Amino acid sequence: MHSACSDSEERSASLSNVDVTAIIVNYNTEGLLRDALGRLLTAARELSVKVAVVDNASKDNSVELIRSAFPECDLIVNERNVGFGRANNQALSLAEGRYVVLLNSDAFISPDTLSKTVAFMDLHPQCGILGVKLVGPDGTLQPSARYFPTPWNLFLSRTGLERMFPNSRLVDDLKWDHASVRQCDWVPGCYYLVRKKVIEQVGLFDPRYFLYYEEIDHCLAAKRAGWEVVFYPHTTVVHIGGESARLVGEITESGRQIESMKVESELLYFRKNHGIAGVWANVLLTTLGDAINFLKRLLKRKSPVGFSASRAHIALVWRLFNRTRWGTRPTR
Repeated sequence: MHSACSDSEERSASLSNVDVTAIIVNYNTEGLLRDALGRLLTAARELSVKVAVVDNASKDNSVELIRSAFPECDLIVNERNVGFGRANNQALSLAEGRYVVLLNSDAFISPDTLSKTVAFMDLHPQCGILGVKLVGPDGTLQPSARYFPTPWNLFLSRTGLERMFPNSRLVDDLKWDHASVRQCDWVPGCYYLVRKKVIEQVGLFDPRYFLYYEEIDHCLAAKRAGWEVVFYPHTTVVHIGGESARLVGEITESGRQIESMKVESELLYFRKNHGIAGVWANVLLTTLGDAINFLKRLLKRKSPVGFSASRAHIALVWRLFNRTRWGTRPTR
């Protein structure tokens, strides 16, 4: 069976035979890319899969690696880093088949991941987007089936006050067994299998998100259009996390995320999906949360480093709130 991607000359001839187009966005992860692509092509042997790689202006030898070791893959080389969502959108022009799977370069799929997840979606036509069980390199379970963020549940998580509101749905909930198929609000983009019909109906990612929140926004659009988002536990993807982000800017200790990009995407998301009231609620509750964390450190007589961090975060949120014109436009 055809287990790799088609050359451009074969594209039209192979259109009817392709099951899945796999898209990988790469940014300076040469050390991981060979393993990620190798595992992907091994898992593709039971299906007809083509692969498209978008390189976001890597400064390492990623492009040379793809051209030499994986010449069968379609390759788009950007002159600058256009962001995760925009880069995935670029590869849609190459997409063929019933499904598109988005895969991070630091996510390593199991040999049965593609065949099992495609078979599940073939049997469940209302499933528009599917994610799988994610674990770290040490086998630690990662959040794999998540609830939509709201200003309130983010406030509870950031302040540690969720214990006072036990019935609140936090974005990440790891208390259930993760052993059964279940519908959820959204699944992470490191393994993101989406039906081509969903993309034709609602598009892929909103290009305003440079990094973070693009898959949350996309799952919300799909669910509003009547599609199901499903967590599938019967295969596993090992996800390292944060490898590309590590090279762009400072990563937060808890979430391994670039804070300014995360804050901006959060503002854009709430303004787009919850209006002016939603984005104002997010800004005010974020500010309140930073103030509460400041007071908690003060009462516990902890290091003053945390005090300056709280002030800096409040300043960042309000600065980006103004720069994005209350969450209406991106800065990148």
